[in-house]
Amino acid sequence: MDSPAAHDRTDDWVRFAPGKPVLKGVNWGGLKTLYIKEVRRFFKVQMQTVWAPAITQLLYLVIFTVALGRGGRTVLGVPFADFIAPGLIVMAMMQNAFANASFSLLVGKIQGNIIDYLMPPLSTGELIAGLVGAAVTRAFLVGLALWLVMLLWPGVSVAVRRPELVLWFGLMGALMLSFLGLLTSIWAEKFDHAAAVTNFVVMPLSLLSGTFYSVHQLAPAFQKVSHANPFFYVISGFRAGFLGTSDSPLMVGAVGLFLLNVVLWIVCYALLKSGWKIKN
Repeated sequence: MDSPAAHDRTDDWVRFAPGKPVLKGVNWGGLKTLYIKEVRRFFKVQMQTVWAPAITQLLYLVIFTVALGRGGRTVLGVPFADFIAPGLIVMAMMQNAFANASFSLLVGKIQGNIIDYLMPPLSTGELIAGLVGAAVTRAFLVGLALWLVMLLWPGVSVAVRRPELVLWFGLMGALMLSFLGLLTSIWAEKFDHAAAVTNFVVMPLSLLSGTFYSVHQLAPAFQKVSHANPFFYVISGFRAGFLGTSDSPLMVGAVGLFLLNVVLWIVCYALLKSGWKIKN
């Protein structure tokens, strides 16, 4: 006859059988730990990950203002420096969101410690939330640093007129590049692969997004090409929060970027759930 202790051990084995989830709902503790780990990772070298990108974008502002902004040149009815400053801010945010998200899983695969991401009791959604959340945090820290520097820079105005547009399009742009960076981190097998996406996808789309010019100045054919670039809607919508005017339909951009981010989230979720190039 089985003893009560044996029955207890059997019940424990059934409740905690391998593969059987024990935590119910969202693992907030694990999610918080992963998020803090990722934030601390880039914040330990904040001069490189936060302030250096801000200074680089400020140099863009100085160079383009000196080269193209003389003689009282205006774009969309505002001085040239005021026109390009918001675009530089959100471009830096997007590029750093991509850099942060594309590094996380990739360095784990290369160093052989990818298990640190896969072993903790975190669901696929929680893993995405922690990695993307840290990338978005870095994006907004870079944007804030650059905005503060530009506030003190003579000859340029970065006063916010519509904060809801700044926050929405800044968030949509940061999320879009965070998801793209996470997809790159899943696909890439070495740093060269991630660098290729940066050089041949992120940078061209950033520079051809209307940051340094209004699309109204382009030929009709090139205007259509610009309207097919999602970066254009981020730049234009974010800029509208500072200037109060836009060269793109704001509602189309706001809704389109949201739907695009939903699609990117689904793709990230499906690939992480399947373990493609991670668990094999």
